[in-house]
Amino acid sequence: MEIIIHEEGGKKIAEVASDAIIINNEQDALDLMVDPALAGARKIIIYQKNIVPGFFDLNTRIAGEVLQKFVNYRVKLAIVGDFKNVESDSLKAFIYESNKGNQVFFLDDLKTAKTKLFAAG
Repeated sequence: MEIIIHEEGGKKIAEVASDAIIINNEQDALDLMVDPALAGARKIIIYQKNIVPGFFDLNTRIAGEVLQKFVNYRVKLAIVGDFKNVESDSLKAFIYESNKGNQVFFLDDLKTAKTKLFAAG
């Protein structure tokens, strides 16, 4: 796992780069948030491929448990992946509502993720 720090106007974003699944459960999310490599970043970009597939099945409750940790610890998160062809209506609604907020974003590309997180308070 590699952590890439993006900095703009005194704000830091940590991009997690890996080919492996990094988040399987809420403990993995906590471990990621306290990783010293984040260098004080309170905003994280992670890729869809780095999250256990069950996360995207809302019936497993993994998404709720994981994202609640990010909310509780006030760490903003952007998940970059292909969300255009999501079949589940509940997941579509979840993504839509998340993207309207200011805490968790589901986005198509790194550039958009950085823009959203730098703009987020």
